[in-house]
Amino acid sequence: MKQILAAIALIAAAFSSGSVTAQTLRIGLAEDPDILDPTLARTYVGRIVFASLCDKLVDITPKLEIVPQLATEWHWVDDNKGLVMTLRQGVKFQDGEPMDAAAVKFSLERHLTLPGSNRKAEISALKSIEIIDDHTVKLVLDKPFAPLLAQLSDRAGMIVSPKAAEAEGDKFGEHPVCAGPFKLTERVAQDRIVLDRFADYWNKDAIHFDRIVFLPIPDTTVRLANLQSGGLDMIERMAATDLDAARKDERLKVVTITSLAYEDITTNLNNGERSKTPIGQDPRIREALDLSIDRMALNQVVFNGEFAPGNQWEPPSSPWYVKDMPVPVRDVAKAKALLAAAGMPHPSFTMLAATNTEVQRAAQVIQAMAAEAGFDIKLQAVEFTSSLDMTTRGDFETVLGGWSGRTDPDGNLYNFVSCKGPPALNTARYCNQDVDAELDAARTAGSPEERMAHYAKIAARTLADRPHIYIWHPKWLYAMTAKLSGFEAYPDGLIRPQGMKMQ
Repeated sequence: MKQILAAIALIAAAFSSGSVTAQTLRIGLAEDPDILDPTLARTYVGRIVFASLCDKLVDITPKLEIVPQLATEWHWVDDNKGLVMTLRQGVKFQDGEPMDAAAVKFSLERHLTLPGSNRKAEISALKSIEIIDDHTVKLVLDKPFAPLLAQLSDRAGMIVSPKAAEAEGDKFGEHPVCAGPFKLTERVAQDRIVLDRFADYWNKDAIHFDRIVFLPIPDTTVRLANLQSGGLDMIERMAATDLDAARKDERLKVVTITSLAYEDITTNLNNGERSKTPIGQDPRIREALDLSIDRMALNQVVFNGEFAPGNQWEPPSSPWYVKDMPVPVRDVAKAKALLAAAGMPHPSFTMLAATNTEVQRAAQVIQAMAAEAGFDIKLQAVEFTSSLDMTTRGDFETVLGGWSGRTDPDGNLYNFVSCKGPPALNTARYCNQDVDAELDAARTAGSPEERMAHYAKIAARTLADRPHIYIWHPKWLYAMTAKLSGFEAYPDGLIRPQGMKMQ
């Protein structure tokens, strides 16, 4: 009850600066995002906010096709080492500055050079950006780069106002200025993010709300209760165990879609002193942990069978899944034998898990399963953004977390297992030169078949080393008031406001 009252207080506070009207869309989030700077950001929930704040060069369709957004057309030149993009004319940033070729050049170079950038590795093949005219740019690559358009359909393709970015410096994430349909009005950490409609948005006829308020409420029960009471209009990542109740509530409607995401256990292998543990230093112990988990049972108990058990960065249904390495069957006897061989029949370690309700439930199930093989897992519940800080600086042994997924497999893999991956994403500090060579080769391969051959070699190495133990692939589960129309679910999980309206 205290949680519910606290959530209601949050919602009431969100509107202290303006009245609640039919033109306000209130969205309950599972966590509070990290920094609202496309170059530095790393969270899925932040990408949901960015979908209303920052348009990209290109976007995707629900079927994962690349479509225009700030760029209207493009074509490859110079044996696929150059991408010429035509930019949409008449587009303004939220500070009134023009979105033009100079702004694209500035934003992409910022991704490549800003200290701490989480986009650098995503577009590292970019050698230079040439301005052909005010509305045409050429992206020059040092070699062919298959994932480029897919990367530009996410944060690497978000274009920011050069004037605002230069003026704000390292405070830009507190006052982001992009070319999206809404502009940031207010942010109170762990409380609310308020966006107001940008009157000069290039596609303003598709926007039907004057304000969007995002409210982080980690408890899934509280999030749903506030939707049912009318305190929210929409929630993301509803608990799978609440699906039946939401579907039976005539005041609500439910939308689901298979995601591109994965959830995993990341082990600290070489990130500071806390990596020097048995599980961090001995792959046999990580293999034993992997074999102690019954992924099918976990899916049934925690997710009502709605999610997909997995063991790779892509789900078994994906054409990029390495079929020769299927989801392992639970084998407690083998797990015990591995621990005995490692001289650690009862290893103990701490696993971080965000305060999100479902993550906590999953962590408890994993803890119980692993105990049967001899593990003593101590769970540490941590607020989501705090857990990101802890893993980046190496203040962890293992963490139950995940990645929201990308349209190209490179986006689910490279940053997390490459020696060149950013520290905020390769938190395990996994580094294998053979894996790096295959990752680079997959990026430049000329066909899907060639790329798959490289991914098979990567899987052979990384699934043995287990910096990540992949466990499941979620669906995106949304619930909303029946009065809300125009929402379309995408595999990337983003809530695009275009077309959404209250009936």
